[in-house]
Amino acid sequence: MKEPLVLLPGMMCDARLFGPQIAELSSDLAVMVAPVTIGERIEEIASMLLDILPKRFALAGLSMGGVVAMEILRRAPDRVTRIALLDTHPLAETPVIAANREPQIVKVRSGRFSDVVRDEISPSTLAPGPYRKEVLALVMEMAQTLGPEIYIRQARAMQRRKDQQATLRRCKVPALVLCGAHDTLCPVKRHEFMAELIPYAQLRILEGSGHLPTLEQPDETTAALREWMALPLVLR
Repeated sequence: MKEPLVLLPGMMCDARLFGPQIAELSSDLAVMVAPVTIGERIEEIASMLLDILPKRFALAGLSMGGVVAMEILRRAPDRVTRIALLDTHPLAETPVIAANREPQIVKVRSGRFSDVVRDEISPSTLAPGPYRKEVLALVMEMAQTLGPEIYIRQARAMQRRKDQQATLRRCKVPALVLCGAHDTLCPVKRHEFMAELIPYAQLRILEGSGHLPTLEQPDETTAALREWMALPLVLR
């Protein structure tokens, strides 16, 4: 049996972000979703997860989950058998983006949590299509489940994120870099750059998807993950 697959959700998302993949992959893979809600620094989240994750595992993270995945790879490269980075990027927050998180945090503390979540994931971040409203509704449900305190913790963690380019250059395991062509939060160029950093990385761009390909293009995303899980562990 293949090594277990650990999935890390994006900011203000839970296991429902990977619902289609869990349903399809769990027939022949051990699949678990680990929360990225348990610290105010990416390093703290990664450290806490390493205490509870299996000895060795495949790791896939989307958006903030990808940021945590890169930190886990940096800390424990011997435990990560392969890595998939979905709609994310390895760069530290720019001063402007980090500063822009402050008024959002203030809004959340003043009771405008729902408004902030709508700003974070707007229709423009997803591909046009018949299911965009349903995807956005699910995102709102996940955010409401997690609540404002987790939003503030995650925003602080993202503000302080470190550059992981060196981590990706040292990556020695099978790597998948996947993104939606319509992703405005983490554009295709960021993924092309990220794939160039990682030796032997496979880059997949899904034309019918934006920032959340696991929900927007579930079949294509699952197929890409299956192909990645089937790659040999020894790269040549």
